[in-house]
Amino acid sequence: MAIKQHEDMKHEMDNMSGDTMMHGGHMMHMGNLKQKFWLSLVLTIPIILLTPMMGLHLPFQFTFTGSDWLVLVLATFLFIYGGKPFLQGAQMELAQHKPAMMTLIALGISVAYGYSLWAFIANHFLPTVPHQMDFFWELATLITIMLLGHWVEMNAISSAGSAVEKMAALLPGQAHVQQADGSLADIALAQLQTGQLVVVKAGEKIPADGQIVAGESAVNEALVTGEAKLVQKKVGMSVIGGAVNGEGNLTVQVTGTGETGYLSQVMKLVEQAQQQKSQAENLADKVAGWLFYAATSIGIVTFIVWLAISGLNTALERTVTVLVIACPHALGLAIPLVVARSTALGATHGLLLRNRNALEVAQQIDTVVMDKTGTLTEGNFKVNAVVSFTDKTQADILMILAALEANASHPLAVGILNAAQQQQLTIPAAQQVKQLSGVGLQGQVGHTDYAIVTATYLTQHAMAYEQATYQQLAAQGNSISFLISDQQVLGLVAQGDQVKPNAAAFIQQLKAQGIQPVMLTGDNQQAAATVAQQLGLVDFHAQLLPEDKTQLVAKYQAQGRHVLMVGDGVNDAPSLAAAEIGVAIGAGTDVAIDSADVVLVRSDPADVVNFLQLARQTMKKMVQNLWWGAGYNIMALPLAAGILAPLGLILSPAVGAVLMSLSTIVVAINALTLKVK
Repeated sequence: MAIKQHEDMKHEMDNMSGDTMMHGGHMMHMGNLKQKFWLSLVLTIPIILLTPMMGLHLPFQFTFTGSDWLVLVLATFLFIYGGKPFLQGAQMELAQHKPAMMTLIALGISVAYGYSLWAFIANHFLPTVPHQMDFFWELATLITIMLLGHWVEMNAISSAGSAVEKMAALLPGQAHVQQADGSLADIALAQLQTGQLVVVKAGEKIPADGQIVAGESAVNEALVTGEAKLVQKKVGMSVIGGAVNGEGNLTVQVTGTGETGYLSQVMKLVEQAQQQKSQAENLADKVAGWLFYAATSIGIVTFIVWLAISGLNTALERTVTVLVIACPHALGLAIPLVVARSTALGATHGLLLRNRNALEVAQQIDTVVMDKTGTLTEGNFKVNAVVSFTDKTQADILMILAALEANASHPLAVGILNAAQQQQLTIPAAQQVKQLSGVGLQGQVGHTDYAIVTATYLTQHAMAYEQATYQQLAAQGNSISFLISDQQVLGLVAQGDQVKPNAAAFIQQLKAQGIQPVMLTGDNQQAAATVAQQLGLVDFHAQLLPEDKTQLVAKYQAQGRHVLMVGDGVNDAPSLAAAEIGVAIGAGTDVAIDSADVVLVRSDPADVVNFLQLARQTMKKMVQNLWWGAGYNIMALPLAAGILAPLGLILSPAVGAVLMSLSTIVVAINALTLKVK
């Protein structure tokens, strides 16, 4: 990922808190939010010093000739300048016939300003009207508190991006680019292009995603992927920008810079997660909509009742109090702050949340279906046997297999190529190689057409093969691939895989939580049964095509179960998309980004349990914050209407504003206390 791209994205994240405000599902341009808050605060200070709070002159307040005119000018500018984002947000919500947070806030500040303007006119130009108490003090503090809250909110939301940017900062400032004459030229990362060859010396950071074309070394990817152990890299293998090279020198052909780089994709995942709207936020908006109608209704009733009891002045004061108190700022912050904190925690612990809804849906998950190869097993296949059924030698069979798989990168192909390299076979070039979806591949080697297929393919096409040999090798837990040509089975290759060290513990953890683990694989029944036995799995399905996995996911869902699918993001893409939650093992692949809701950077299935734990903690905080936000309004509105006036308890707008700010602070602090082990 080019450093310029990183800087551009960082600049966007820095400006997010200043240039936009997300609320109620809207992305609203509102100038520089930080600047807007500080200027509003500066304007608020003289208003507080010159204006009585609810008619009470505080010890620090003073007045002078014309001070009330100064307050009017300052308050008018503050209402237009500081209140603009709320008024614009309300306009959008009302245009969509969905009043929510912005509408309530706009209602509160508009009523406070409108009533104060009327009070100013009445006090200065209508001598027959009794003295009216204005709400400029409350208006100024309300707008400033609202702006402060949104600034805090946007800073909190952008913290997830900042957490990922720490990985982007791991990139070096320059790259050693190999020239045509073999010399090296140091260039800035912003100038690095795909296809160029870069030399990474011992101990240096790898400047960009790429493929090794020369050299061999142990690479430390811990700071990028979270994987603590060193990863041995050699020619043909991929490396990630930001990883630290070991003792050997590497020559790497750049495959990803700018938006195509791994780290850039990681940042995009977090950014997408932040911008998506979760169901709980929709609920919060619905609650705010209900509060809007409740506040309007209570305000009308309050005006009518107090008009009959105490006259116009008291009725207006109580009505204004109700509408000002209705501002649901704490409710508006309840969900975004928690999700922002959760997204940040996930990013720093190797859990990339592509879809916010996954955090909420996770509470219902009772079935986890997972691919075998690369998810529960290492995916590092080793050739255990090569069998020829014709006059071709085992070396001939392996050589043809390697030719067809030469440009493939899946685990079985790597195992075949490694075996051919160990035997020092000369691998011929294959032509017209193409994939057979869910089966294998076909191509031409030396003017002869060949294909690599599974036992299921042979059965479906009624092709005879030595089933005794197949059964014997499969029973040992091997994955079997057949080489065919002209409807004849020429031979097979048997490869073994290793179960991941913590896979069995992961299965037991799921069972302990009442979640049913299910293994899906395209491998043969015997190999699948061997792995299932090692892991303690009861439910597993073998010899599946990609569409079969999707159908099984749909089958479990039809039974009323809520499914989380874990896969490597390649053949599992359809089922990842079909499940309630799709979790991709191995970050950075295009299909994982396109199909999954969550990406596990460390390729560790145990992180599924960590994700479920994070989701539970997140939902717990969401519910707590919704109660804090909505509970404040539920209690404050009747008090503001004067329901306890017979007992001498009347809630003023000033006290309401203080309680509102306290509620907002509580919600923010509660969100920041979200932790994950």
